[in-house]
Amino acid sequence: MCAAGRRWGRRQRALLWAVLLAAWEAAWGQLRYSVPEEMPKGSFVGDVAKDLGLQLPEIRDRGVRVVSQGSAQYFAVHGKTGHLVTAERIDREQLCESVQQCVLRCELIVEGEMRFYRIEVEITDINDNAPSFKDIELEERISETTSLGSRFPLPDAHDPDWGRNSLQSYELSGDEHFSLAVQAGPGGDQRPELVLAKALDREEAVFHELVLRAMDGGDPARTGTARIRVTVLDANDNAPEFSQAEYTVRVPEDVPVGSALLTVKATDGDEGLSGHVKYSFKKITERASKVLHLDSETGAITLGRSLDFEEGDYYELEVQARDGGGLFDTAKVAITVTDINDNTPVISLRSALSEISEDAPPGTVVALLHVEDRDSGANGEVRCSLDKDVPFRLEKSYEDYYSVVTARELDREQVSEYNVTVRAADGGSPSLQSSAVVALRVLDVNDNAPVFAEERYSARLAENNAAGALVLTVRATDADWGQNARVRYRLAEGRVRGAPLSSYVSVQAETGALYALRSLDYEQLRELQLCVRAEDGGVPALSSNVSVRLQIVDENDNAPQVLYPPAAAAAAAWSGVELAPRRSEAGALVAKVVAVDADAGQNAWLSYELAKATEPGLFRVGPHSGEVRTARSPLARDAARHSLVVLVRDHGRPALSATATLSVVLAESVAELLAELGSAAHEAAAPGEPAASLTRWLVLAVAAVSCLFVAFLLLLLALRLRRCHRQQLLPPDSGASRGVPVSHFVGIDGVRAFLQSYSHDVSLTADSRKSHLRFSAASCCDTLPARPPPDEPALLLGHEDPAGALPVDPGSLPQAQPNTDWRFSQTQRPGTSGSQNGEEAGAWPNNQFDTEMLQAMILASANEAADGNSTLGGGNGTMGLSARYGPQFTLQHVPDYRQNVYIPGSNATLTNAAGKRDAKNAAPAGGNKKKSGKKEKK
Repeated sequence: MCAAGRRWGRRQRALLWAVLLAAWEAAWGQLRYSVPEEMPKGSFVGDVAKDLGLQLPEIRDRGVRVVSQGSAQYFAVHGKTGHLVTAERIDREQLCESVQQCVLRCELIVEGEMRFYRIEVEITDINDNAPSFKDIELEERISETTSLGSRFPLPDAHDPDWGRNSLQSYELSGDEHFSLAVQAGPGGDQRPELVLAKALDREEAVFHELVLRAMDGGDPARTGTARIRVTVLDANDNAPEFSQAEYTVRVPEDVPVGSALLTVKATDGDEGLSGHVKYSFKKITERASKVLHLDSETGAITLGRSLDFEEGDYYELEVQARDGGGLFDTAKVAITVTDINDNTPVISLRSALSEISEDAPPGTVVALLHVEDRDSGANGEVRCSLDKDVPFRLEKSYEDYYSVVTARELDREQVSEYNVTVRAADGGSPSLQSSAVVALRVLDVNDNAPVFAEERYSARLAENNAAGALVLTVRATDADWGQNARVRYRLAEGRVRGAPLSSYVSVQAETGALYALRSLDYEQLRELQLCVRAEDGGVPALSSNVSVRLQIVDENDNAPQVLYPPAAAAAAAWSGVELAPRRSEAGALVAKVVAVDADAGQNAWLSYELAKATEPGLFRVGPHSGEVRTARSPLARDAARHSLVVLVRDHGRPALSATATLSVVLAESVAELLAELGSAAHEAAAPGEPAASLTRWLVLAVAAVSCLFVAFLLLLLALRLRRCHRQQLLPPDSGASRGVPVSHFVGIDGVRAFLQSYSHDVSLTADSRKSHLRFSAASCCDTLPARPPPDEPALLLGHEDPAGALPVDPGSLPQAQPNTDWRFSQTQRPGTSGSQNGEEAGAWPNNQFDTEMLQAMILASANEAADGNSTLGGGNGTMGLSARYGPQFTLQHVPDYRQNVYIPGSNATLTNAAGKRDAKNAAPAGGNKKKSGKKEKK
C-alpha cells in the first residue's frame, strides 16, 4: 500500500511538472521546430500564425518580424501565409561545431501589440561532409630493429557531421608488414594506430607504401584517404621522452598575440642525429590550428592570434616529439581560456513605438529591448536603468528582455518629445556600460480649449466710421497641436436695437479681426457689448468665449440746435418779438437763447456770443448762459427796433455753430409796440430784405400768370370766332357797339361785361380791416367811347395784321369820362378783404375774383397805353397792383405781356417802362406808411 501510494505520488508530481512546463511555454509563447541543414532560402520551417493564433490581416497590418540572436538573420515570416521560412542557407557545421544538438533561437515580434514569442529551431545534420585527414601524405620512420607488435599512432581523420554521419571506421591496405588497430579515446573518439606485423629488413625494402581510409556512416557513405610512406631506418637505441604526459595551462583571453603559452620538453639519450628531437602537432582541431603555433625546435606553443573566450574557452591537442632515428613520444596539451570583462552590454531595440498618444494609460509598452553581454559570470550580469525625471519605467519581461512602459500620464503641452535613454551596466570590475535611446513623440489629444490673450477686450471707435473699418483683433491660442490647435472665431448670437448683431460687426474667422459693417452713430448707439467665441478644430471641438466692449467715440458732427427763439419766428417777420422797456437799466434781462447739442462731452459744450446787432454796445450775451441783457441803458436816440444775431458755437474740433435771430423792440407801452410791429410788417417785403415766403409766392405767381396768359389767348380766340359768327347773323349796318374798345369787354360764359377804367389811391395799415380805398373822380368814366366814323375800321386786338393798319394819333382819340357815382363794393376790392396781415403783405392773388380782376386790369392797361394816358391808380405802369399788393409790387413782379402787343391805330407797341414805375412807386409807399402810422395811433 505504501509503495503504491508513493508511486501514485510520483506520477502526480510528474504530471504537475508537465502541466506547468506546458503552461510556461504557452505563457511565454515558446515554439520549437526542426529543419535539416542546407535547405534553400524560403524553405518552410513552421506555421507560426496557426500555432500562435495570429490572423493573417493582423500579421500584415501590425507588422510581425523575426529577430535572431547575433548579426545573421536565418528566419523570416511570410506575410501572406504566416509561415516561418528560412532567410538563407544554414550550415550546421559552421554554426554548431563540436555540438551534438544545434539549436537556433529567435524571437517573433508583434509590433502593434509590443509582444514577442520565443522560437527554437533545431538544425538537424545531413551527411554533407566526408571524413578528411589534415595531411593526405603521411611519412613514418621505423627502425629495422623494431620489435613485432609495436604500435605507431596515426593522425585522426575529421568529419564535421554528427551522429551516424560522422566518422565511423578506418581501413588500412598496401603491405603485409603492417596492420591497423583502432583505439577508443577518452571522449569516445577513434584513434588509429599502425601495428608492425612482420619484421623489417632495410636490405629487403627501404620504403613501404600504405593507404589509410576513413569512412562515415551516412547513406551513401563518404570516405577520406591518406597515403602513408614508411621508411626503414638503421638501428636506433633510445626514443624521445616527454617530461610529463599531459601539459595544462590557464591563460586569460586578453593575452597579447605572440606570447608563449607553454613549452613542451622531450629528451632523447642518443647522440647525433638519433638524439635530435623535433616537435609537431599530432592531433589538433582546425580552430586551434588557427590560434596556436608550435615551434618544432624548442617545443614552445605561442599565440598566433587573439584569444576570444566567447569563441573558444578550451583547446585540447597532442604534441609529438620525434628524433632523427624515427622514434617518437606523444604528450597531451590542454589550454583553458579564462574570461575577462572585455565585452560591453549590447542593447538591441527589438520593437519600439515612434509616437504615443498623450492620453495613453500608465503601463503602456513603449519599447521592447534585448540586453546581452557575451562575457560570463559576473562580467555577463547586466543591470538596466533609465534616466530620472522621465514618465517611464523598465520592466523585465523574460530572461534578458526588458520593456519600457509609461509610469504616469503624459502631457504633450509640457513635453512633446522624449528621448528615453536606457543604460546597461555589467558586473565586471571595472564595469562596462552601454546605452540606447528610444525616441518617442507624444501625439496630441484635444484636451485644451483656446485661451484668449486677454480676459476681456475693449476698443474705442470714432462714430461715422467707414463701413468695413477694423475695430480690433482678438487673439486666442491653443496649447494643442495641428488641427486641434487651429482656432476659428465667430460671433455669439445677439441683437442690437432690434437688429441682429451680425449686421453691425463681423469677425474674420481665421485672424480674429473685428470689423464694423456699418457706420455707427454715437447719438443712436454709444456702446456695443458682444461676445466672440474661439473654437478649435478638434473632435469634439473645444471653445471659449471673451467679452468685447466697443465704445463709440463722439465726433463733432452735430451743430448746436436753437430751441428758442424758434427758427420759424426768424422767418415770420418779427412774429417773435422781445419787449425791452426804454427805461431799463444796464444788465436787465431781455431774452434768453436756449440751444442744445446732440453730441457729448466737449463737443456739446456751448458758448454764446453776439455776432451782429443793430446798435452795437446796447446788448450783450452771456457766454455760457445765453442770456441777452442790456449792456447800458437805452437812450432816446436809439432806434425802437433792434435785430440781434446770436452765434451759438460748440467746443468741438472743428467747432460747429448756429445762429439765432432775436427781435427786440424798445417801447413804453403796448400801443407803441403794436405800431412798431405794423411798420415792420409793411417793410417785411422790401427788396433789400426779401423773405423766404415771398420768394415762394412769387414763383407761384409767375406760374399762375403764365396759365392766365394761355387762358387769355384761348379767350381771344373764342371771342374772335364768336364775333365772326355774330357778324354773319347781324345786319351789316348793325354797329351798336362799334367803336367801343375791345379791351373793355371780358366774356364769361357768353356774358359780356363792361369793365370801366378807374384810378384810386390806397392807404394800408398793419390791420387790413382798417385799410382805405379812395377812387379819383377824374379818372373814372361810366360812358362808352364815341363811335368811330364808319370809314374807320373797328379792329380787335390781334384781328388783323398790324403792319397793314394806318397810323393813328393817340391824341385824336376821345377819352371816356369817369363816372363819379361808380364805386367798388367791399367784395369787389382787389385781394381778399380782411384776410391780409403783416405776414402776408405782398402775397399773390389766391381766389378767382382776384385772378379775373388782374386779367381785366392787364387788358385795360394795354388799352390805356394805346390811348397814351393811363387812369389806373398807383402810378403809371403799375396797373393798379400797388393798391392790392403793396407799393413795392409793380409790373416787374409779373410777366410783361405788353412787349409783343400791337395797338391798332398807333405806331407804338407796349413796352415795359420799369424804370419809370420804380421811380413812381417810392412816393406812394411813403405816404401809405405815414397814414398807417396815424391810424395805429388812433
